Amino acid sequence: MIHIKRALIDKNDLIGYCHKFVANRMVRIQDNISGVQESLQSETKSSAGDKHETGRAMLQLEREKLGQQLMEAEKMKAVLNKVNIDNESTSVALGSLVKTSKTFYFIAISAGEFKVGEDAVFCISVGTPIGRLLLGKSVGDSILFNENQFEILSIK
Repeated sequence: MIHIKRALIDKNDLIGYCHKFVANRMVRIQDNISGVQESLQSETKSSAGDKHETGRAMLQLEREKLGQQLMEAEKMKAVLNKVNIDNESTSVALGSLVKTSKTFYFIAISAGEFKVGEDAVFCISVGTPIGRLLLGKSVGDSILFNENQFEILSIK
């Protein structure tokens, strides 16, 4: 756990937040896929001709796009399953909670902002620009991101 201004950050809460983020995303995508499937099935062969075929093609494209999104969400879930929040490391790695001079980062998946009281932890993946810069760094190291200097103050 890391103390922030008014609260404690627990990595169990962070990993739980990330799992919930992925689960909610997968449910939304699957609901959308079901809706597209229903629309495709309700389309009946009619004398509408080209208009009918264009509608079906658009629905099939949407279904493919949703399928890709579902695959991405499954990849995020697979990454989360590899995160070891008990691993204490001297350098930033998957599962690290990093306190910088500017903010806090949890290295796992890109799941946005986790609120802790009035403060926030940004859940990021190692593939994000800031994640790539932080990866492998140690306490005392500095990084430059978007013309802002960040110093790593602690790693949990």
